[in-house]
Amino acid sequence: MGVKEDIINYCFSLGINSVGFIRCRRFEELEGFFKERKALNLENEFEEKNIDLRIEGREWFKEGKTIVSIAFPYLSLNIDNRIDNGFSLYTRGSDYHYVVNKYLKNIIDIIENYGGKAKAFVDSNTLPERYLAYISGVGFIGKNNIIITKEYGSYVFLGEVITDLEFYEEDKRSFEEINLFKECGDCTICYSECPTKSINSIKKNCNICLSYITQKKELEDWEIKKLDGRVFGCDSCQLKCPYNKKAKLSSIREFDSLEFMNDNNEDFIINMGNAEFKNSFKLTSCGWRGKNILKRNALIRKQLYLKDNMQHKKFESPYLQKYLEKLVLKNE
Repeated sequence: MGVKEDIINYCFSLGINSVGFIRCRRFEELEGFFKERKALNLENEFEEKNIDLRIEGREWFKEGKTIVSIAFPYLSLNIDNRIDNGFSLYTRGSDYHYVVNKYLKNIIDIIENYGGKAKAFVDSNTLPERYLAYISGVGFIGKNNIIITKEYGSYVFLGEVITDLEFYEEDKRSFEEINLFKECGDCTICYSECPTKSINSIKKNCNICLSYITQKKELEDWEIKKLDGRVFGCDSCQLKCPYNKKAKLSSIREFDSLEFMNDNNEDFIINMGNAEFKNSFKLTSCGWRGKNILKRNALIRKQLYLKDNMQHKKFESPYLQKYLEKLVLKNE
């Protein structure tokens, strides 16, 4: 037994079989890819603009030798039985940033027991985590640009641990293989399901991905219309993916749907104050954008998707009042 085996066994105890180990290095093969994205204005507001911070692992842990990549499954219910309340499946349980980080800290304890140092990351660095998961063998990148695992499909959160101990393996995949989409084959379901065609056979444009649009602070008229009832996130490409039809449910109980996330809750969201937000959506992975984004999207859902006109509603927030007036005009 050694540190690698102990990490694998710990992950198995959580019901996780998707674990990979790669060398912490400069992922220089991605430099041209990121430069091209920058030149084509495909970066969005949430992306790191400094390419070095996106490809150099030791920028995040100076002594780094090994990166452990882990896919944490989150699907907790049969998707055919879900209530379509506008929230993506990944938002239904407790905030994955805290949940995954808790389990990664236990992996750090294992590493420290072997005399090593380590640092955990859950959306807290700008390294290309899908690519790390891909080359480490955790899963493959599908035509929908999402990591897909053998057992849990694409219903996974990714987390990483960087350590100064050396127990990495050789890369199991190469950058050149990605666009061959061997596992997807001739399937193009995700292309046809994408509401904005942000994924297609020519290029991927995250700036028009509806999951991203639900999180933007300001929306154009066409974006408002395209939300089509979504409050946070978009599962269109995932729900019809053949690999997700047989995805196993997660055994990580923190990802079970919180009770209020199983309801149609537009009225609660629209009227909630700070205390209500803190005790509900703030506990989920959609809470980081604040309550006004959720209020705006719930208002759009109620006005345009559920056809429930709220023209007499008044908001103290000028931001929300602006969107209400836009929506009232659309309904006239």
